[in-house]
Amino acid sequence: QVQLVESGGGLVQAGGSLRLSCAASGLTFSAYGMGWFRQAPGKEREFVAAVTWTAYYADSVKGRFTISKDNAKNTVYLQMNSLKPEDTAVYYCAAGRYRGSAGPSSWKDARSYDYWGQGTQVTVSS
Repeated sequence: QVQLVESGGGLVQAGGSLRLSCAASGLTFSAYGMGWFRQAPGKEREFVAAVTWTAYYADSVKGRFTISKDNAKNTVYLQMNSLKPEDTAVYYCAAGRYRGSAGPSSWKDARSYDYWGQGTQVTVSS
């Protein structure tokens, strides 16, 4: 049974930092690309970052967020710096099996992912 468990969310002031973690089990972690998505109240889920052999970022977080993947620990991280109130959302970790034809547009699409975590709340106060 595949499980993705996020942690590290919380309340932080604008300009602060948080590091989210997502621990995966029940899958061959090295065979999956990993992504982070977020959903704010009243809004649709949106892509934040993904990591395969390279990293992809949404324009809104580029230069502030860093995604990394540790295959030895079956864990993916999202380091979030210079946080803004508009970053407030539930953050979800997702795992997508590597497919030969997948490019950047695929990894930014939630439909490319096979498994999802339960989410962790990030709240940035102004």
